[in-house]
Amino acid sequence: MRFAFGTLTALPVRLTRWDRAAARAGMLCAPLAGAVVGLGAAALGALVLVLGGGPLLAAVASAAVPAALTRGLHLDGLADTADGLGSAQPAARALDIMKQSDIGPFGVITLLFTLLAQVAVLAQLYAAGWAHGALAALVAGVAARLALTLASRAGVPAARPEGLGAAVAGVVPLPGAALTAVVATALCAAAGLALGPYAALHHALAVLGALGAAQVLLAHCVRRFGGVTGDVFGALAETAATAALVVLALG
Repeated sequence: MRFAFGTLTALPVRLTRWDRAAARAGMLCAPLAGAVVGLGAAALGALVLVLGGGPLLAAVASAAVPAALTRGLHLDGLADTADGLGSAQPAARALDIMKQSDIGPFGVITLLFTLLAQVAVLAQLYAAGWAHGALAALVAGVAARLALTLASRAGVPAARPEGLGAAVAGVVPLPGAALTAVVATALCAAAGLALGPYAALHHALAVLGALGAAQVLLAHCVRRFGGVTGDVFGALAETAATAALVVLALG
């Protein structure tokens, strides 16, 4: 639990172990860390809406909480991964580009449209009622970290011999990853029941859509970089969160 919250959030949790066993348990607990982040986003967004701030301001508040609770690391990882992929350079050079402290044009554009999409969807859902927006923020938080659990499954290599990617690559057994995905999806569907049976199905589909989008990106990054890195994990989390929101906005 300390590993999950200490590496995937900026909450004041002291990390006491950095071994494969702790990483395995931590990545299996990743959706729980996502639920805490999602609850924070939901609470602030709903509060802003109830106080009369309007759907757009509530959406901005909800989108800001995950960034604050990760110190922007996932957004930074998304930008760095976009720069690495957009460079069209060989793997070694692309990884060097991702390690640079500045953000290139691909990263800026990707961040812009990702955050715009998140705010647009949340504003649409908050306009339908505080519960719609709050549940979407919660599901997006869970889906984002669940994508990291699946990205840590056996068979996914690390692109570098150091860093978070190397610490968690391949640590989660396939049965454990599958069971975690089933449980997290079922719980998101159960949360959606508060809005009706169709909403339960819709929220489950949002999680599945998020995982599908993250797996497409993961496969591409493994082909391009030779494996996963901490930046790739950040990109996967933001991709999954955005995809979950987009699915909830449709249909």
